[in-house]
Amino acid sequence: MTERPLATRVFVAVAAALALLLLGAALGLLIRVPSFDRAEPEPTPVDIGFAQDMSVHHQQAVTMATLARQHAADVAVRQLAFDIETNQRDQIGRMQGWLSLWHQPAQAVGPLMEWMSAEGHDHGTASTGPSSGGLMPGMASSAEMAHLQALRGPEFDVYFLQLMLRHHEGGAPMADYGARHATIPAVRELAKNMLGSQSNESQLMRSMLAERGARPL
Repeated sequence: MTERPLATRVFVAVAAALALLLLGAALGLLIRVPSFDRAEPEPTPVDIGFAQDMSVHHQQAVTMATLARQHAADVAVRQLAFDIETNQRDQIGRMQGWLSLWHQPAQAVGPLMEWMSAEGHDHGTASTGPSSGGLMPGMASSAEMAHLQALRGPEFDVYFLQLMLRHHEGGAPMADYGARHATIPAVRELAKNMLGSQSNESQLMRSMLAERGARPL
């Protein structure tokens, strides 16, 4: 029997490896991505609103974290920023993916956080709603973001930690409400994960501020 040319054997081996890689990726998606077929409950205004508003809230955290990776003086601050950016980009991707599956817009078309009073649920005091400037709790204003961009060195580190700590703590009531009132199990689970990870990061940021002789905003 005539042996196949080396180039042909290499091509077959590469094609086989690629096929196995694609099969593994497909199986991973089937295992890890939550199902939204007919067996799943229909998303409620809480599920949809949480995914829309938390995506916007997260996006500002990603922006701040990206700045910190570029400009922070302390390697510990840069590492924290990398963790926040990575986690929240992933969470935005999941929430936007769900909205696409639900045939819902990426952002809310009505008032922010309206979903926190949907279906008769009480979301607490008025302080948990958007500020008079239209920002969700914890979010930095345009002036604050501009000031952060202008800083460098240790001053940048402190202000970043202050803004991000306030951002995390401001978003906690939204995550808590989603964890308790969302209908889709995957949404509730993501909200719970946000509460846990951001609580740990908030404790770390408080200690980092104390080490630098600074206080939360």
